[in-house]
Order: sequence, then C-alpha cells, then structure tokens
Amino acid sequence: MKTEDKIRAQLAAQPIIIYMKGIPANPQCGFSAKAVGILNETNIPYAYVNVLEAPFIREKLPSISHWPTYPQLFVNAELVGGCDIIEEMSNNGSLLPLLTAAAPKKTEAASDALPPGDVVQLVQQGIDDANVMIEGEGCDLTITVVSSQFNDLTIVKKQQLVLATLKEPLASGKLHAVSVKAYTPDEWQAKQNAGGLLQIQH
Repeated sequence: MKTEDKIRAQLAAQPIIIYMKGIPANPQCGFSAKAVGILNETNIPYAYVNVLEAPFIREKLPSISHWPTYPQLFVNAELVGGCDIIEEMSNNGSLLPLLTAAAPKKTEAASDALPPGDVVQLVQQGIDDANVMIEGEGCDLTITVVSSQFNDLTIVKKQQLVLATLKEPLASGKLHAVSVKAYTPDEWQAKQNAGGLLQIQH
C-alpha cells in the first residue's frame, strides 16, 4: 500500500485522528502536548499517529493536507488544523460539538432491549400470581418478584423459576445484566415492615 493510500485509509477508518510528534502519554513537542491536552479534556476518544515513528507519513501528509507542520487534527477526514486552531476552537466553544458529532455513537442498548412492560408480562405468564417490580433501564435491570409459588423453595430455585420465564430474551441478548430478587408474600411483607419509616426513593 502506498503511503498516500495508507493515510487515506486511516482518515476513512478513524472519525477523529491526530497526527502528532510522540504519543498522547508522551508528546515529543510542545504543540503536540498542548493539542492532546485539549483533546483529552473533552473525554472523547480519538486515534493518533506518531509521525516520528512513521517517517513516510510525516513526509507525505503535508502534501495531502496542505498543512506543513504538526500536529494535524482531522475530523471525518477533513483537516481541522494544528495546535493554534485546536486551541482557538476550544476557547470559542466550537471544538466540543464538532468532536461530539464525529465520535462513534455508543450503540443504544436500550433500543433493542426488552421494554420493562414486556419483562413483567413474560414473568407473569410463567408465574401467574407474580407481582413484578422493575428498577433500572435498558439491559441493566433489577427484577423483584413476589409470588406464593416461591413458598418452600430455596433462594436458588426461586431465581431459577423467574429466569426460566425470561429464557428467550436472555438467550437472544435482549436481556442481560439482570439481577433477580424473589420473595414469598410473607417474606415481602416482613421486608417492608423491617424498613420502618425509612423509604428510599429511586
């Protein structure tokens, strides 16, 4: 692969990339140090290329970017500029929105996760007298189930009974990071009474 193709491939693959002297943890020039310092403050992930270890890129990039010095920041394959411009954009508030828009979106786990209402329905289909309470959102749920069917069962058996009703979404990944609490009506009542006057609102 020619150096130019390599650079273009890097720009295409990385929405935010800085070509710098050294690495973010150990910059080898003051301008690179200042630029990555500003980027680090945004807490937005970025890629970097140490041009000191890639002499061909160091030589070739200025002819592609029409920018003679380092560092060089690119967002969505467009040159943003060097240290002075990064600093100016940071100061005038235009850098963060630019980086935020370019940053890879976290896949919304909640979008394909099972809605809490469906979880309640599934549990009640399997345990017909279940009273189901759900805390949390997306895939990170605490499911509290109260049912007389738990009478005389061990804690493990109670949880297995609840999890059995959710086997399909657990297998398909629509549900994970689930915490199950299972109580008989008597245990639940005792737990509520033990709470006394202290009620914690979630």
